[in-house]
Amino acid sequence: MNLLATLRERFRSALTGLVDATAAGELAEMVLPSQDAKFGDYQANCAMPLGKRLGKPPREVAAAIIERLDVAEFCEPPEIAGPGFVNLKLRDEWLVAKLQANVKDLARTGVEPVAAPRTYVVDYSSPNVAKPMHVGHIRSTVIGDALYGVLKFLGHRVISDNHIGDWGTQFGMIIYGYKHFVDEAALATDPVAELGRLYRFVNRLVEHHATKNEAIPAASAKIARMQSDFDDLRAETMPADPHETKKVEKKLRQAEATLAEARAELAALQAKVAEVDADPALAKVAAAHADVGKAVLSETAALHAGDLTNRALWERFLPDCLAEMEATYERLGVTFDHALGESFYEEKLAGVVADLEARGLAVESDGAMCVFLDGFDAPFLVRKQDGAFLYATTDLATIAYRMQAWRPDAILYVVDHRQSLHFQQLFATVRNWGYETVELQHVSFGTVLGEDGRPYKTRSGSAVGLAGLLDEAVERAYAIAEKSEALTTDEERRAVARRIGIGAIKYADLAHNRTSDYKFSYDKMLAMTGNTAAYMQYSYARVRSIFGRGEIDVAALRTGGATIALAEPAERALAVALVQFSEVLARVAAEYRPNFPTDYLFDLASKYASFFENCPVLKAPSPAVRDSRLLLCDLTARTIERGLNLLGIEVVERM
Repeated sequence: MNLLATLRERFRSALTGLVDATAAGELAEMVLPSQDAKFGDYQANCAMPLGKRLGKPPREVAAAIIERLDVAEFCEPPEIAGPGFVNLKLRDEWLVAKLQANVKDLARTGVEPVAAPRTYVVDYSSPNVAKPMHVGHIRSTVIGDALYGVLKFLGHRVISDNHIGDWGTQFGMIIYGYKHFVDEAALATDPVAELGRLYRFVNRLVEHHATKNEAIPAASAKIARMQSDFDDLRAETMPADPHETKKVEKKLRQAEATLAEARAELAALQAKVAEVDADPALAKVAAAHADVGKAVLSETAALHAGDLTNRALWERFLPDCLAEMEATYERLGVTFDHALGESFYEEKLAGVVADLEARGLAVESDGAMCVFLDGFDAPFLVRKQDGAFLYATTDLATIAYRMQAWRPDAILYVVDHRQSLHFQQLFATVRNWGYETVELQHVSFGTVLGEDGRPYKTRSGSAVGLAGLLDEAVERAYAIAEKSEALTTDEERRAVARRIGIGAIKYADLAHNRTSDYKFSYDKMLAMTGNTAAYMQYSYARVRSIFGRGEIDVAALRTGGATIALAEPAERALAVALVQFSEVLARVAAEYRPNFPTDYLFDLASKYASFFENCPVLKAPSPAVRDSRLLLCDLTARTIERGLNLLGIEVVERM
């Protein structure tokens, strides 16, 4: 039962006679769990804004709300506090009855399926298969997987689709690299490593020439303009007014700082070029492949046009790339219902553009096909001047396919915030295309940062490989497991280390508000205190150990007729937290934020720690009290396990 939703519905009914239905709904959303137990378990703050609207004292309005409010089945009589807060305390009898029912509900622990299931398509991870997965893929993968797990558990029909990049320019780079730089022996021994080397090498050549021929001249021209503007500003006569003089001086300082930043950026570009030029062998190769950028695009275009050689190479390379990617997902415990990559939609792209053109949505502009949208300065490009299609075209084809094949109520794209403009234009185009009712959500997220506050990279400046990231987390977790007296064999220590290490990386990501950046730190994510996976896994193991120490048959306890009593404040606080699990999952479905469950689980573990400290379990004053507290322990362990599992994190029985 989602008690918060029920309370809000009851308040909505009580408010309907005082305001219109829309306002009643908005005011009912102000019913929230209380932040302090002395104010009850839930608190409604709606009387103050309603009193202002009605021109009445808030306490008088609160009294009118209470008079119309029907919550007696699960709440004590509501109380008015302060200027007009309505405090609600759950009836202990109701709490006990709810928990007793949850004891026997092994499958769902009191979380009821939604009354009106929706169909969701969740699009996440989506790596380019020709490139090794790196730290940037972790956020999309674990956030998307957590949303998939929660939505499915709530009873929705959920379809996960890994829209892999298996048809883009990265394959053009690999094909070009194979034709010019391949090490056949290395390719035979470790195909993925050699393909990755070819990609990185060709990409470096492309970036070298683009930097030398485009970025540096553009940066130099920008600095010249900025320097001219700065000189003009400095040459202006200072105003007589001291206040205005300060404004001009501030403007000069800002312009000087901006100019310094631009020069630093130019110096960094020049250093990249100089690094290649300083290596005679590399410089010779770069000089011999001066048109590598155009050549890569030509190889990509040939692949898309059905060139037999390039198609054969693509078919040869793709299985090894997919296998490597799948191995990483297996380590993460992530699976997908579908992995329909860009190549799946290749034959549909021309039809998408033709349909947009027929509907008057796409028009030709300078040889390209564009969708011009209200509110956007730049058009949404769906076909380039050379006839090549773009990500935009593929995304449109993907939506059309999903709507036809799965008929979703909502499509969620778990993609980083830098793609926000793309999705705004994509969604606007889709609405104009006729898909008006489906919910389209860009579930955006921030960047993984290093300890220096910059995007997390290796010393060479490249993205940190995901496989290496997982390896180090597991090895660090093994160092922790080695010190445990509870783990008696190396096999057990290795298994626990894997769960702790992988769980640490996932939980650290999920525990942050997804729209925020966060600093990646092994020490913090593997800490045994604070809101970490290691602490939650330890909390679970700690609860479960009680049953082992007491030689308790949990199955017999659940069916033996033991009853829960809430005589101590710590028992009651734990009980309230346990019945709020449904509310937290509902919030995830409403806002697509998996940090809600991590916050809840940490709070639950904290309340359990207080309960354990203040309420002896195995040494309880009577068998009845002992069994009551054992049932609370059992419900706590099951809730932690369920919550972590929904986030894709495994528990450990011993640590």
